[in-house]
Amino acid sequence: MLPLSLAAPAPVPVSGPVSAPAPVVTPAPSLEDERSLEERQLLKGLLPELLPSLTNLLADLGTVAVEDVGDVLSVLKNIKPTARPTNIEDALSKQSSIWAAPTSRTDFFAAVATQVANGLVLDDTLKTAISGGLAVGENSINNNNPAPPSSIYPKKNASDAPYSLSESALRRAIYIPSSFTYGAKPPVIFVPGTGAYGGSNYANNLRKLLTGTSYADPIWLNIPGAMLADTQKNAEYIAYAINYISAISSNSTNMAVISWSQGGLDTQWVFTFWPSTQHVVRDHLSIAPDFKGTVLANILCLSANSDQALNLCDPAVIQQEATSDFVRTLRAHGGDAAYVPTTTFYSAFFDEIVQPQYGTVASSLIRDARNVGVSNNEVQSVCAGRLGGTFYGHAGVLFHPLTYALVVDALQHEGPGRLERIDVPSVCSEYVAPGLDLDDVVATTGLIPVAGALLLSYPVKMFDEPALMSYAV
Repeated sequence: MLPLSLAAPAPVPVSGPVSAPAPVVTPAPSLEDERSLEERQLLKGLLPELLPSLTNLLADLGTVAVEDVGDVLSVLKNIKPTARPTNIEDALSKQSSIWAAPTSRTDFFAAVATQVANGLVLDDTLKTAISGGLAVGENSINNNNPAPPSSIYPKKNASDAPYSLSESALRRAIYIPSSFTYGAKPPVIFVPGTGAYGGSNYANNLRKLLTGTSYADPIWLNIPGAMLADTQKNAEYIAYAINYISAISSNSTNMAVISWSQGGLDTQWVFTFWPSTQHVVRDHLSIAPDFKGTVLANILCLSANSDQALNLCDPAVIQQEATSDFVRTLRAHGGDAAYVPTTTFYSAFFDEIVQPQYGTVASSLIRDARNVGVSNNEVQSVCAGRLGGTFYGHAGVLFHPLTYALVVDALQHEGPGRLERIDVPSVCSEYVAPGLDLDDVVATTGLIPVAGALLLSYPVKMFDEPALMSYAV
């Protein structure tokens, strides 16, 4: 159904102490999609009353038609985990088993259900997401922030793109904790990924580690719709937040942006079309970004072309297709190269969301055509032969020890994070960043099922990609 160039690459076998998927003792039936018998039996035992719907979902290509959405959400809501990870190595091993088998896995929602069944998500967070109640508290999208002391809207300078959203709407998405020092410490803006709000995206990883340090002052974005709406509008929230935090801070040009997944892609769009933001951001620290889009989005939407899909998808998913107009336009305008010192972190093994992620074709790879300073870091290459060089999924890079070490290095030095300034063997000798525990790993890994639930429940579904804004045409 998709051209060969869009086929998801087969996972690379994991080396090191992380265990491989357990072999299936009873031979599996011959299924067109090569589903694992072990997985089907597990889910069958968990959800007998929902088996007919689930069987249909497991028997397709892993995409979900709009009429099946309620069934899938019911499956996710009613799964009762049979076991939970007992330690960090166990959690990573289970995650590896789920996403590494069947080979060339594209059955996204079946894998998500299996992850939930294995206890690799916080139950309360998932259920809150399914019920539509996640955008409160630290995930609030309605924050009361004062007007900036200087004008940054409708444009900070003449070269910036125009906003389509009101200034009040843009300002409400910025979450400023009571501990914020307004420039006494360097602000760090956390930008979430697809299907996430900034609060929960970073609570159990980098925000936890950077809070209370002398070199980082976290604030974050909770973008309405959990980054599932038009990416061009998601980018408006980021652009405004950068200039707003700069305006209210005493040191207006000493901030960093930490992004995950789509957050990195959209931040690069911001630097391209809101050039005023380039002058106030000293570091972009981008975790598992899809600068070149991802073929998974093509698979989910059954689309070889972002205007010819066979399955309804959320706007931002379509725009992250490897063949989308959004990605093509960004790159055509120079967004394939860094505008500010940029450090990227990504996993070549089993990133279940962004593909491809290996070698020079990795979607997270960014060029340094402007000589601003770039450091691209594939964790398996840097940590080869050590614990940090084993299996890490799309969310796992958030708690990777190399990610944390280079983030700290970048925040404390000019330019991007540099490997020569850190003790690579020591950093890579651990599975996760120091200061994080099993609960943090489960919460962070669980961002994927939560994103899947929010993706399903988002009310706007489309066949065709949203039109490009006039400023980008």
